[in-house]
Amino acid sequence: MKAGTLSFKETFFIGLMLFAIFFGAGNLIFPLSLGQAAGTELIPAIVGFLMTGVGLPLLGVVAIGMSKNEDVQSISAKVHPVFGLIFPVVIYLTIGPLFAVPRTGTVSYEIGISPFLSEGLKASSWSMLIYSIVYFTVTYLLALNPGKIVDTIGKVLTPVLLIILAFLLAINIISPLGEISSPLAAYENAPFFKGFQEGYLTMDTIGSFIFGLIVINAIRSKGVDSTRQIAKICTTAGLIAAAGLALVYVGLAYSGATSVQALGHLENGGQIISRISNLQFGVSGSLILSVAIIFACLTTSIGLVVACASFFHKLRPSIAYKHYVLGLTLVSALISNVGLTQIISFSIPVLVAIYPMVIMLIVLTLFGSLLRNRNAVYTWSVLLTGIVSVVEGLSAAGFELSISDVFARYLPLYSLGMGWVLPALVGCVIGFVVSMRQAPYALEKE
Repeated sequence: MKAGTLSFKETFFIGLMLFAIFFGAGNLIFPLSLGQAAGTELIPAIVGFLMTGVGLPLLGVVAIGMSKNEDVQSISAKVHPVFGLIFPVVIYLTIGPLFAVPRTGTVSYEIGISPFLSEGLKASSWSMLIYSIVYFTVTYLLALNPGKIVDTIGKVLTPVLLIILAFLLAINIISPLGEISSPLAAYENAPFFKGFQEGYLTMDTIGSFIFGLIVINAIRSKGVDSTRQIAKICTTAGLIAAAGLALVYVGLAYSGATSVQALGHLENGGQIISRISNLQFGVSGSLILSVAIIFACLTTSIGLVVACASFFHKLRPSIAYKHYVLGLTLVSALISNVGLTQIISFSIPVLVAIYPMVIMLIVLTLFGSLLRNRNAVYTWSVLLTGIVSVVEGLSAAGFELSISDVFARYLPLYSLGMGWVLPALVGCVIGFVVSMRQAPYALEKE
């Protein structure tokens, strides 16, 4: 092995680490729901889902690897200093106390606890309340000082969960619960674009800004300092992680698609996987899966709380880290009690609004070497993208806006949730022209 590089074995293990970081137990639920809803339109739907659930997170990690250790704040600040402050806060709130952290609590409850309760307890809100108090108390205590216990849980439980999943998916492929049914109305037309937007729900593209830095630090700890080598290793490790995620997602989507005849259409993926595992494994197998998922969700919850608390403490150091941890866990516990289906429903308008801007930041960062001193490209492309995506988000939230009708009439792909694409391209052109007038020689090589 050359100095300043890593062997394939070392890179492979970094790829496995990245896979484990991306693969939170909450990610189990969305391919299953997609499979049930897409039915015979599964192939184009899952291809769209893989683009945003796997492809874009991979590009996010590669972009961070190529960006000379920039984080989401420094990248966002290229749009505008105010945007560089507000947008990272929105990002951390989204993957933290508003959606992702509460979701770990509700997913672990739906899969790990609810199947073993009586119908009366399931219908009662007290069972979820008591569980959330216990779950987020543990999250709070371990987030104060994660230490080795969280790493140990993650290293042990992630392989256990994957082994159980591998058995479950193999059984579902060899002996499916039924035939693939007809698609629901949402997937009858343009299933690819519907799947593309469903991939937003994983939030992994947003998380790639944070996870990419974790990978870079792991690479640097092994003595690699060259930006080119870091980018190369990030790409290889990212491809390894992406391949693993894609295999799991495809297997889960197929399992969901073949489960409708046996289960009917269920509210969320948590209910689907618990019912499938009970039918295929029996009570004992479901119990093992439940324990693994509870601890996997707990590990994700702790990691996200630590990341969010560290970010906000850095932003406002006058408030103690432990107070941020307390506030984040309290808010997460409260929101988790609204239920998994409601959390997913509430998150959709926010993700529709911010995801296109995240995508543009990743794309622009990938071409960062060509955009030195041309922040106008960032400004105009993200501005025009954001105008359309925020309107789409408000429409998804149920607000009737007259500008939405204008966009629907004149913007290509708007009815498919992709109306931001043309404005993003136009913004890049405008920004480039503006930057040429400001600094015509900015593209000269160093």
